[in-house]
Amino acid sequence: MVIDFHTHAFPQAIAARAMTSLLEEGKEIYTPVHDGTLAGLLKNMDDWNIDISIVQPVLTKPSQMQKINERARIICSERIISFGAIDPHADDYKSQIDFVVSLGLKGLKFHAEYQNFSIDDKRMLKIYDYALSKGLIIFHHAGFDPAYPAPYKSSPKQFAAISDAMQGGVIVAAHLGGQSQWDEVEKYLTGKNIYLDTSMGFEFFPHDQFLRIAKAHGADKILFGSDSPWSNAKTEIEHLQALPLTAGEKEGIFYKNAQRILNL
Repeated sequence: MVIDFHTHAFPQAIAARAMTSLLEEGKEIYTPVHDGTLAGLLKNMDDWNIDISIVQPVLTKPSQMQKINERARIICSERIISFGAIDPHADDYKSQIDFVVSLGLKGLKFHAEYQNFSIDDKRMLKIYDYALSKGLIIFHHAGFDPAYPAPYKSSPKQFAAISDAMQGGVIVAAHLGGQSQWDEVEKYLTGKNIYLDTSMGFEFFPHDQFLRIAKAHGADKILFGSDSPWSNAKTEIEHLQALPLTAGEKEGIFYKNAQRILNL
């Protein structure tokens, strides 16, 4: 079984425009594997034997909060689980979180670059605390993004501080805790109470470094993710399968860890 914890799928009406814009902003350094639609994602899942995908929406316009979250609920199915999103700058963040909870969504996606905040800001800690108290999973983009210059608004050291500040709950840092910041992940983040996903992924981080991180952090806190459509899940699966991990560790990364935190 495979659960892809990090995917994206735009509404059909805006997918082409969104993909063009994101490709331009990202300097076209990534080659998409589908057209950005839910249908494109599902076809890849069929072709590559992926059982469940978690869709991670990003709210960039506060006025779209209700629409994005209602669509997230609508697209959920046996094979698709969509997280929700809120405006991190909103004064009424509690009511926005309550709305996400009322829709039955399982988590919130944040992207500090697109949403313009520092992940360990004191205000954000209050947002995380309230969301976690409601049983939501907090999911973050982490590290390098080709559309934005350094320094980035998230780092392994900041994630470590967030982990220390929170009293329980599930927080996930994408891209193995910080895209292109894996030395800092080893220094600051391994062993902390935070999950890491493998997205964008095995074609970038050294495989020996991944194995060190998995050992130091615990394979039970690592989730398979692709960042589809920006990374090829089939290739990512093949890379992970080839690594010298135990069968139990691979099962955990591919699906059991996700099942546990999603209560599937």
